Amino acid sequence: MSVMRRIVPILAALVLALAVACQAPRQVATPRPAAEAGPGAITIQVVSNGWHTGIVIARRALPAGAIPEAQDFPDAPYLEFGWGDADYYPTPEAGIGVALRALLMPTPAVVHLVGLPGPPRQVFPKAETLDLVLAPDGFRRLIDYLESSFDRRGAIRADASAPGLYDFSRFYPATGEFHLFNTCNTWTAAALKAAGWPVTVDGTIRAEDLMAQLR
Repeated sequence: MSVMRRIVPILAALVLALAVACQAPRQVATPRPAAEAGPGAITIQVVSNGWHTGIVIARRALPAGAIPEAQDFPDAPYLEFGWGDADYYPTPEAGIGVALRALLMPTPAVVHLVGLPGPPRQVFPKAETLDLVLAPDGFRRLIDYLESSFDRRGAIRADASAPGLYDFSRFYPATGEFHLFNTCNTWTAAALKAAGWPVTVDGTIRAEDLMAQLR
């Protein structure tokens, strides 16, 4: 057996493991307490299923007119934002070919917007959920980052491109390109970095790469 024939199955397994980062089952973890961030601070949550990370914001904290796509979930008290490959993320059963393409070459992306019917720890009790407290200006920069992640193409809001992974979620066209070094977890890290949280973006590929920093 040639060296290449030995390497390919290993590479395929690694790539598939990373590609499923945006749809694997949520794992058991322990919530962490929040820290203080001064007057007017706003608490957000980062949720991890062990593969994929997302950002949760209370609807009441959104500035007026921000994230118009949230209107698709008028009764949701919390909104979770995730990002990933446009082909694999909405279609978890797409197979190894789509997974390999997603990781080995830049591909279009989507935002997964989830209208949570309750607090994230209640809706996803097996997830690891960390509270992060942001100063008002940091929260505003986070909202700007989330806004810029929707590919609205000059329109006021983006239209949903596919049903979400849950009954209370939808996918939307996103800016940026997904690949091995720009995964859903890299996107989450960049969002938190924009908000002023001291995380490293480069090299943050797996969920644990990010969550270890936040803990």
